[in-house]
Amino acid sequence: MLSQRCRYALKAMINLARAEGASRGVSTIAAEENIPRKFLEAIMSDLRRGELVDSARGKMGGYRLARPADLITFGQVIRLIDGPLALLACASQNFYKRCDDCTDETACVLRRIMANVRNEVSEILDRTTLAGALRAPGAVHPLLQDDAAPAA
Repeated sequence: MLSQRCRYALKAMINLARAEGASRGVSTIAAEENIPRKFLEAIMSDLRRGELVDSARGKMGGYRLARPADLITFGQVIRLIDGPLALLACASQNFYKRCDDCTDETACVLRRIMANVRNEVSEILDRTTLAGALRAPGAVHPLLQDDAAPAA
């Protein structure tokens, strides 16, 4: 399940993508996206350390995307904030860890099915860029909707 922290990170990244290279302050993003400011500050710090955003201090400072919006994927943001996409550590490509109770990984049905799930999810998230999400015709991605809003 996508954490609230990750939802906020995605909303902030889309906000920055909409800004088209202009710097945005945390207070501005927080107000526009209805994200608690202190929480967003910590998230933005993680995104900066993950090299997805750049920051500048001063009157004209703030955050902006570290590279064009068509080169940043949902998968990159989610992995940075929430970690692996796989439901089992043994099915993860980037965060692999063998299961303690597994006797034969090659014959494990759970691992095979969860690897298929990971592949499908990864395929979608790694091809969905911030720019692509903004180009979607009139659609608000369900992950980014407020809980109070009805799903489209």
